[in-house]
Amino acid sequence: MNISVGTLTLLTMLGAAVGLDFVSFPQAMLSRPLVAATLAGALCGDVASGLLVGVLLECFALETMPFGASRYPEWGPASVAAGALASLSPDAASSGPHLVPIAVLAGLGCAFVGGQTLVWLRKFNLSVAGRYRDELVAGDSAAVVAVQWTGIIVDFGRAGAVTAIFVLALLPARDLLSSWLHGSTGPAAVGLTGAIAVGVAGGAIWKVVHTTKGYQWWLLAGLAGGTMLAAFR
Repeated sequence: MNISVGTLTLLTMLGAAVGLDFVSFPQAMLSRPLVAATLAGALCGDVASGLLVGVLLECFALETMPFGASRYPEWGPASVAAGALASLSPDAASSGPHLVPIAVLAGLGCAFVGGQTLVWLRKFNLSVAGRYRDELVAGDSAAVVAVQWTGIIVDFGRAGAVTAIFVLALLPARDLLSSWLHGSTGPAAVGLTGAIAVGVAGGAIWKVVHTTKGYQWWLLAGLAGGTMLAAFR
């Protein structure tokens, strides 16, 4: 795992900031994958890889509407982790395009895990507001400020912790997978790389078509047409 304590600290702080930006404050679009992954890449010394991962994750995140009581993936910390995964190469020889689909796939999984932590945060915020119920009903401004600051501080810590866990958990797995892919030229390596890329592309296509009437038939027709074109090239 090729990451220093300083870099991990910076990534954790960045993840905390973009996680806070997503809903709590200030909602300045810092949590968009395009921004968060690019900033992570800059911190790790490879802006281009971070930007590429951010662009791909942004395609998934465009339909997310973070308002009301809806449940949705949290893209900020996940994008920071994904940008770091693509930018922190295990070594100079093993860096390459194969890190990008690995990072994007990891980012998608982390986004859904992060979304679950937002549900826990909402429940926590509700319990805090419940403890101040009488003061809030009476219009006590100090109680309002206390509830708001509690939510902001806890959200900041949650997002930072989630980011650090994502990076520390995923980097060793990515290093192992990347080393195996780089050291093998057999069908298994090509198949695994292709499966990762197809999984990411399939997820993107699914998000586009699954709300369309009769989407399954259009999807099957597209797959059949693409297969025929590939077979007769």
